Amino acid sequence: MKIASFNVENLFARARALNLDSWADGREILEAQKKVNSVMQEAVYTDAIKAEITELLLKLEVYIRNDQDAIRRNPSRVPRWALLRSNRGEFDSEPENKSLDMRIVAAGRADWIGWVELVKETVDENATRMTARVIAEIDPDIVGIVEAEDRPALVRFNRDLVGTQFGPIMLVDGNDDRGIDVAVMAKPGYSIESIRSNVDVADGNEKLFSRDCPQYEIVSPNGEVIHVLVNHFKSQSNGGGDKRRKQAAGVRAIVDKLVAEGKHVIVMGDLNEGPTAEGGYAPNLEPLYEDESPLIECYSLPNFDVGPRPGTYTSCGLRDRLDYIFISKSLEPFWVGGYLFRKGLWGNRQTRPTAWETYAEMENGHQQASDHAAVCIELNL
Repeated sequence: MKIASFNVENLFARARALNLDSWADGREILEAQKKVNSVMQEAVYTDAIKAEITELLLKLEVYIRNDQDAIRRNPSRVPRWALLRSNRGEFDSEPENKSLDMRIVAAGRADWIGWVELVKETVDENATRMTARVIAEIDPDIVGIVEAEDRPALVRFNRDLVGTQFGPIMLVDGNDDRGIDVAVMAKPGYSIESIRSNVDVADGNEKLFSRDCPQYEIVSPNGEVIHVLVNHFKSQSNGGGDKRRKQAAGVRAIVDKLVAEGKHVIVMGDLNEGPTAEGGYAPNLEPLYEDESPLIECYSLPNFDVGPRPGTYTSCGLRDRLDYIFISKSLEPFWVGGYLFRKGLWGNRQTRPTAWETYAEMENGHQQASDHAAVCIELNL
């Protein structure tokens, strides 16, 4: 049984702010979009709140300043960063006099229904083909997908580019409105017997999981049952370490319960943090390792080949080891080995990587399958 985890960075469409040369380039836009949608939930829009919303909409270029220095709606039909969706009620008003600013006329959340949505752009066609090539070459029986836009996109990808290689395909919408959800695909003969979402698990007034931690009960053709948990932890934007630690603890609680019930468990995904020293582990992922953890990470098992570099993201340094597969100790007797697959990874550099082999058809970073390597393991199960 071959099992893989792959952050595909969307298949067909991706928020433009996520598709820049580096994460830092789009961070301010992503943070502004999250902030404005949060502020728009206020019951009463005071003058201060209206001023804050206006400034955020200017940053997102939903509003622009015209040649008379007045704040007006962006007239572009294809704005750069974001769109204001107003489905019911009136949010703002634009005076006919072009020297006058926009006015937010809604008195609060109850006056209108709408939100600010990130603009998406088509993923480079060659990049999508490279993503399919990575998956086809790995040829996994089960693959956890990170950053897929929706289930129809996965079905289309499987049908048109992978050659209907996979049978059960499932994605449960998570907590991220940017279209970067987690999913699972399995070969024909495997079946998804049950799905449990953890999308509503609370962390105070917020949701614990940035996307979700869905639990898939998968039965192999010979009747073996494994519980697969696919994850995408909080990004490193503004640190995020405390949130990742809580998410790791949340995953550990789920795993402990399943293992106590005698289940085989696999945890996989982009956990967004790497070790600080060789032989150690990412500090905020500690709950997955310590206190008699029933999990073992793939990197610490024999016959796992990391290749010429220790990490999985862009330049693949040790701190860039963001992608993981853990198996429960009940699966250790069936362990065969594993590896990192980097042929579809270019990273954020200008020239072709020299530390690992890449597909000749990729000519630059925009055509890479992903800026993450795929992680693959094999079990004799």
